[in-house]
Amino acid sequence: MNISKEEVLKALSTVEDPDLKKDLVTLGMIQDLEIATDQTIRFKVVLTTPACPLKELIRMNCLEALKKAFGDQVVSDIVMSSNVTTIRDNAPLLPKVKNIIAVASGKGGVGKSTCASNLAVSLARSGAKVGLIDADIFGPSVPTMFNVEGEQPAVKQENGKNVIIPIEQYGVKLMSIGFLTPAESAVVWRGPMASSALKQFIGDVEWGELDYLLIDLPPGTSDIHLTMVQTVPVTGAVIVTTPQKVALSDATKALTMFRQAQINVPVLGVVENMAYFTPAELPDNKYYIFGEGGGKKLAEKYDTPFLGEIPLVQGIRESGDSGYPAVMKEGLIAEAFGLFAENVARQIAIRNAEMSKTEVVQVKE
Repeated sequence: MNISKEEVLKALSTVEDPDLKKDLVTLGMIQDLEIATDQTIRFKVVLTTPACPLKELIRMNCLEALKKAFGDQVVSDIVMSSNVTTIRDNAPLLPKVKNIIAVASGKGGVGKSTCASNLAVSLARSGAKVGLIDADIFGPSVPTMFNVEGEQPAVKQENGKNVIIPIEQYGVKLMSIGFLTPAESAVVWRGPMASSALKQFIGDVEWGELDYLLIDLPPGTSDIHLTMVQTVPVTGAVIVTTPQKVALSDATKALTMFRQAQINVPVLGVVENMAYFTPAELPDNKYYIFGEGGGKKLAEKYDTPFLGEIPLVQGIRESGDSGYPAVMKEGLIAEAFGLFAENVARQIAIRNAEMSKTEVVQVKE
C-alpha cells in the first residue's frame, strides 16, 4: 500500500489539541512529514510548550488516527517537540522574551516567592528557557531560595550602555535587588526609586531568548505593579493565595486589579498554597489548617482556571532555606509543583491562541 502525505495529513486532521480545540494540522503542529520507502510515516508534533501535560495523550491519538486510516500494520515514527507560543511580536523592550508572567498575591506570607521560584525551576526542567525577576525590592527572597546569596552580577558595556548579566542557577536566569545590596541592609527607598529599580531589571539586563520571564511581585497593589504594566505588556498573571479568608480577601484585590479596564492583563489562574498539611510520617493524611478549598472557590467566583494545590509540608520550608527548590526533589511536593507548572504553561498557550495581545498600560497618576 502506497501512502501519500495528503492521506496522512487527512488522517491527522482528526486529532484535536484538547486545550486549543482545533486539529493539529490546522494549528500547524505537524511538521517534517515524510513517508519512507518502507512506508514508515515520520513526522514531528510541535506542541505549544515543553511542559505540555497532554503530550502522551496527543501522541497516542496520532497513532490511533493513523491505524484507523491505514490499518494496524502501519509503522509510525513520531517525534514530540515544542515551540512556546507568543503574541509579543516586534516588542521594543525584551524582544526575545516570548511571555512575561506576573506572580502576585496581594498579601505577604502566603508563599508567593516559593511558588514563583518552583514554577520557574519546573518550567526550566521541562526544557523551557526561563528568567525570574525578584520585584520585591524591600524584601527580596530569590537569592536565598536559589542559594545565590552573596553573588553579584557582572556588568558589561554595550553600545555605550551598562548591561547587567543575570545570575543563573538551576537553569533559571535571575535578577534581584538582593544581588546589589548587602544582605543585612534594609532598602529604605521611596516608591519612585523602587520603580526605577524594576525598570532597570527589565530594560538593562541581558535576558536574551526566553520562553517565560516571571516577575515575582511584592504584596499589595502599588507602585511596583503599576510600573510593571506601564513598562511591558504582561502576557498574564498568576494569583497565589492560601485558603483562609484574610488571604483570599487580598488575593481578590490582586486579581481584580489585573482585570481593571485600564490595566486589562489576563489572569491565567489561581494557585492555592498551604492547601493542607501532610506530616512526613503520615503521607496519606491531610489536615486543613487554614481552611479547605478557598483558592478553588476564588477561581470559580471569578471564572478563572484553578492551577493547583500546594501542600504545607516541612520539605518546602527546608528547600526554601537551603536554596534547593522543592520541585527538584522526588515525591509529593515535586508532583504538586510540577502539575502547577504544567497548568500555567497550558493556560499561557490557551491565552495566546484565543486572546489579543496585551498593551502597555497608560495610567493617569
